[in-house]
Amino acid sequence: MSKMRKESAAKLVPFDAARYLTDDEAIAEYMNAVLETEDPDLLLLALGDVARARGMSQVAKDAGLGRESLYKALAPGAKPRFDTVMKVARALGVRLTAQTVEPTGS
Repeated sequence: MSKMRKESAAKLVPFDAARYLTDDEAIAEYMNAVLETEDPDLLLLALGDVARARGMSQVAKDAGLGRESLYKALAPGAKPRFDTVMKVARALGVRLTAQTVEPTGS
């Protein structure tokens, strides 16, 4: 009986968004969804996902950063400078844009 349970048990693989960011449209949709949350930590995580999908070494080079510096800037809890975030976004081919916000309750 226990052997049967072992064979039927599914192995779960940790979710990795980078595996699904295969084209510019998917990346844009992902980044827009993340920006709507207004969560800076989630934004850094998403930038890291896109960077991994595009190749960390190439993104670091295109952003003018060292690979280790890129990892540190996008690490959970990191507080990178705004210009660093913009350099990374530009290197990823992503533009962060502004739009009006609907007023909340009067």
